[in-house]
Amino acid sequence: MATLDMMDKRFSVQSCLRQMVRYVSRPIPTLGAVLSVSAVGVSSIGGGVGCSASYAADGGVPNTPTVTRAAHSAAGPYVVTASDKALLEDLEHRTFLWFWEAGDPKTGLVPDRYPSDQTQASVASIGFGLTAYGIGADRGYITHAQAVERTLTTLRYLSRLPQNASADKASGYHGFFYHFLDHKTGLRFNKDIELSSIDTALLMQGVLFTESYYTANTPQEREIRTLANALYQGVDWAWMRRPDQRLSMGWSPEHQFLPNYWEGYSEGMMAYVLGLGASTHPLQPASWQAWLATNDKRWGEYSGQTLLNFAPLFGHQYTHSWIDFRGIQDDWNREKGIDYFENSRRAAYAQRSYAIANPGKWQDYGPDVWGLTASDGPGEVTETENGQVRRFFSYSARGAGRDYTQDDGTIAPTAAGGSVAFAPEIAVPALREMKHRYGSHIYGRYGFVDAFNPSFHNKTTLPFWSDTAYLGIDQGPILLMLENRRSGFVWNVMKKNPAIRHGLERAGFRGGWLGNTEASTDDNKAVVRNNQAG
Repeated sequence: MATLDMMDKRFSVQSCLRQMVRYVSRPIPTLGAVLSVSAVGVSSIGGGVGCSASYAADGGVPNTPTVTRAAHSAAGPYVVTASDKALLEDLEHRTFLWFWEAGDPKTGLVPDRYPSDQTQASVASIGFGLTAYGIGADRGYITHAQAVERTLTTLRYLSRLPQNASADKASGYHGFFYHFLDHKTGLRFNKDIELSSIDTALLMQGVLFTESYYTANTPQEREIRTLANALYQGVDWAWMRRPDQRLSMGWSPEHQFLPNYWEGYSEGMMAYVLGLGASTHPLQPASWQAWLATNDKRWGEYSGQTLLNFAPLFGHQYTHSWIDFRGIQDDWNREKGIDYFENSRRAAYAQRSYAIANPGKWQDYGPDVWGLTASDGPGEVTETENGQVRRFFSYSARGAGRDYTQDDGTIAPTAAGGSVAFAPEIAVPALREMKHRYGSHIYGRYGFVDAFNPSFHNKTTLPFWSDTAYLGIDQGPILLMLENRRSGFVWNVMKKNPAIRHGLERAGFRGGWLGNTEASTDDNKAVVRNNQAG
């Protein structure tokens, strides 16, 4: 029987820390000291390599000179070689194929993992899948007609699923969807599964992509736009909002609203942007300000980079997979002279520096073998090798940052793959080296498996542990960010969506592709006045 603890694939800072309590007791890091909690204990981390200041895409994605860049070690724009272009094309095609073959052509439901004997569909995977079909059509992996057909099937199915407060006869409530759905019925997978604000947000990112991508004046594409708008506008963001203006992480009939909420830099960013952009049941700008409240506490130096910290790299990738944050800034960004894109770039560099320093002395860590994020792992196992005790984990929110570090030697290729748009000069060599060094053990029909661990040698017929499954929420950032790196395609589609623009403007973002005008309402000024008065 699946449980929420075992199956939840995303972690807020709070839930990451709760999970870590099981492994080690640690003091909270202060601004004056960077502490690292790993499977081998507590250690002091420092040093690291600098960050390249330049970014250039293969096509359609300009440089962003409007923010302060970190110290750099490479001069000039990064140029992808012909062999690297071939690698990225092969990886993108294979990763797309996962969504196309894993998705159910009769319902559009996409599994949490595949191939697998598990039976739950993931609404987050559906969001990535809806975007994948547009990428596939644009790249010629499938025809446009095939993409329209699969997309329309998915949206029709989602629109017909029951929304009510029952425990076992609903797929969602107040427009939100349950984290996992039964792959045959589309209903809540079991009573341990929560109505999830972040999984719904991931789904709605894909839904809004379809609204802005399928623009032809045909009956099918008009229906796509109608269904997509209805699904998005049907989400009651205000209902999920707590009295302190923060979004709850979820709800269940058995326990009502979860005590956990979205605060601080994380993947929760997308839920606030979507909520602010809605025309029905919207959030107010006060919610964005509440979400930002802890930023200053998490801003600081780690592993050679000054950044807004979030230990696992997925928190730096998910929202960015759809929204281009280069050159656009909210009030907090402007004060720091940075944008969230640059922040994610620094996060990738910090993780690479951490791998080079390798305080846990994990096998093979180095400049081209790095990447910690939420992923599968070898299992809950303790081993002794060469006199050193090693603690390994199963699915876990691995990461490295000021907030915490959890590391058992497990590398997730999505960490580098989802960072290709941020820092191609370090992400592409990492993908190339991992494929070359570990070969078919980690690279197959659908690209990179979810994770591998060169330090885990027992209970496996291979020289090291390697996963056999692919996870939708880890395949998704690889696919979308590869395409954004290569063409800016997903970003450019989403820029056309009025809800995305409206949400960003109400959050106070200006500059870059948004332009320099103030938001169309006075909400932000009112929030500032209220904060000053309070």
